Amino acid sequence: MTGPVRESRYRVEGMDCASCAAKIDTAVRRVVGVEDVSVSVTAATMTVRHAENDAVVPAIMQRVAGLGYGLSPLAGEAAARSSASNEHACCGHAHPVSGDAQDHGHTHTHTHTHTQDVHSAHASDHSKPGAAANHERRSAPWWRTRKGRLTIACGVALAGAYGLGKLFPATEAWIFTLAMLVGLLPIARRAVMAALAGTPFSIEMLMTIAAAGAVFIGAGEEAAMVVFLFLIGELLEGIAAGKARASIEALTALVPKTALMEADGRMTEVPAESLPVGATILVRPGDRLAADGVILAGESGIDEAPVTGESAPVSKGPGDIVFAGTVNGDGALRLRVTAASADNTIARVIRLVEEAQEMKAPTERFIDRFSRRYTPAVALVAALVATVPPLFFGGLWQEWIYKGLALLLIGCPCALVISTPAAIAASLSAGARRGLLIKGGVVLESIGKVTAVAFDKTGTLTEGKPKVTDILGFDLSEAEVLGQAAALEQGSSHPLAQAILSRAEADGIALPAVSDIKALGGKGVSGRVAGAELFLGSPQEAGRRAPLTADEKAQVAALHDKGKTVSVLIAGGRAAGALAMRDEPRADAVTGVKALADSGLRVIMLTGDNRRTAEAIAGRLGIEARAELLPEDKQRIVGELKSEGYVVAKVGDGINDAPALAAADVGIAVGGGTDVALETADAASLHGRVTDIAAMVRLSRRTMRNIYQNIVIALGLKGVFLVTTIAGVTGLWPAILADTGATVLVTINALRLLRGPAKA
Repeated sequence: MTGPVRESRYRVEGMDCASCAAKIDTAVRRVVGVEDVSVSVTAATMTVRHAENDAVVPAIMQRVAGLGYGLSPLAGEAAARSSASNEHACCGHAHPVSGDAQDHGHTHTHTHTHTQDVHSAHASDHSKPGAAANHERRSAPWWRTRKGRLTIACGVALAGAYGLGKLFPATEAWIFTLAMLVGLLPIARRAVMAALAGTPFSIEMLMTIAAAGAVFIGAGEEAAMVVFLFLIGELLEGIAAGKARASIEALTALVPKTALMEADGRMTEVPAESLPVGATILVRPGDRLAADGVILAGESGIDEAPVTGESAPVSKGPGDIVFAGTVNGDGALRLRVTAASADNTIARVIRLVEEAQEMKAPTERFIDRFSRRYTPAVALVAALVATVPPLFFGGLWQEWIYKGLALLLIGCPCALVISTPAAIAASLSAGARRGLLIKGGVVLESIGKVTAVAFDKTGTLTEGKPKVTDILGFDLSEAEVLGQAAALEQGSSHPLAQAILSRAEADGIALPAVSDIKALGGKGVSGRVAGAELFLGSPQEAGRRAPLTADEKAQVAALHDKGKTVSVLIAGGRAAGALAMRDEPRADAVTGVKALADSGLRVIMLTGDNRRTAEAIAGRLGIEARAELLPEDKQRIVGELKSEGYVVAKVGDGINDAPALAAADVGIAVGGGTDVALETADAASLHGRVTDIAAMVRLSRRTMRNIYQNIVIALGLKGVFLVTTIAGVTGLWPAILADTGATVLVTINALRLLRGPAKA
């Protein structure tokens, strides 16, 4: 295809199973001008890459409408583009949009601005009146949906047929046929449209042939019941699929509708979606945060569980980053908004999960290929069963046609095809609710196969900022050493200075007045306190100003051997004390690393830090370490691990060591909800916990077990009923139950992934 290409995203109403998605995919691909299609049954979305041609979108809308599904755009620009032309193009065709959505329109999203448009798409989907209505319709009770109404109508017709059949026995066959047509005609229409659109072996076609054949051989009552059971199965599929979608859509409700914005010295309540970047808002105690932002004033405990899964409130103060949808504790906060509503953490999480659900896993792709051959093969077997015994072995035509029709119903691949995407969608949603973002089924499968995990050190296994670990008092008390050192470091932004100041604040140390502060490049800092000359710096420079005793040198050396940075305080020409600092492991690092090791994974730390510090941290965590590495060294080591047969996951902050992240089988970014943590690598830990890596592995392995269970359920039931049908034990009713029942069982089994923590 030449010329400009656009990418449009739609919400598909009434699509509740994998065969629905396959029909839509096939039909839309046959539209002239369409380059690529991605349909997600679990997210109920469709993404289409197509030529920038005004005729393409109406053709897509008409084709999908003809199949019996509703289609509404997922981008806010649709209405603005041309509502009038949309009405002309979409509302006047011969086949109106079925389902509950009658909201026609289309969106054109240029490929190079896809990310921004999808953000706005999601926001508009829940903020504009039309989109809100769509959301309401998706949340409507089952009896108010199109499928629900059709099922009820068919059930009433069937019950009426039973009553009238008793009153007028002579017309019983005709009455049941009419009752059957109430449910079968919409099914047959969808079957014909699917066949014309390129899917001749759809479940609707198999159902239509089976029901019509049953009437032909005098089994009208059974045909009517089979149609009714089929509609019940479809309805149950829709309800189960809705539960899976609701798990991720519920995140949208976390963001409040309004916010208190500061303007001209006054607080005004405004819609949260209208907050511009840079605006200042007030968050009262107990309120949910309406936007991502940075705290300008106030301190409070923030409950981040809705976004990151963190169980305990996190203390936040000025300069700290906070997320939309989290809950403020007992302190009022003033925030500066850092992201528009369409681009806040919640919106990005939802977008990433929905996009991930559209990316098929290897197992899912295999099942899709298999099902395309499986269904025609079963149809052929059914035809042979119906004709060969009567033609060549003297069998009764009615008996073997009946068995052939039952095999047609057994042959539907719905349960098999949905077995993988249902589990993957539930798993991605469950992970997102716990702060684990996994970019699609391919990555989800790969994580479970990982056998070695390579961690960065700084900011990944460690906090990323040094802390004061030891205070030595030589000539002064420890409190005096800390107080005078902190006094010298006031106003400095150096990480070591910040560590000293943080420790002094935590210990409640009152800082003495200091004057004549001078930064001595590469050596330390000097000043005067109460007339006495002070110096804080490296042991070497301190030794030149005031010799250390052998015992003091030994204490400093012991701290160095533990990988700590030591600063010595000189006061009045004498060594007054020393402070040791180190970037300490995260609170959950030991637990997280142990969980990986217990799962049979090799854990290694790759760092550019000095060997002594690296070995000290690695020793505390019980893992091997490679130190003093350049980015290319880390990439080389990842390659070596892969050549040894390991499946390698590289875990880092998403910024540094890009070559190693790219070289690994799976790259996992660890961060605090930043763009980098969300947008880079194959997966991301929103909260940055080391234990999240083991949780991802457990979630992946649990998902794969669920998929294998689903495949066994789907094929096992079909195999059993295939044998019993040919043997004459079961007929049409059990056949349709084998199909719809297996589909419902598979979906319910997949939904178990939404509950509880992922366990190994």
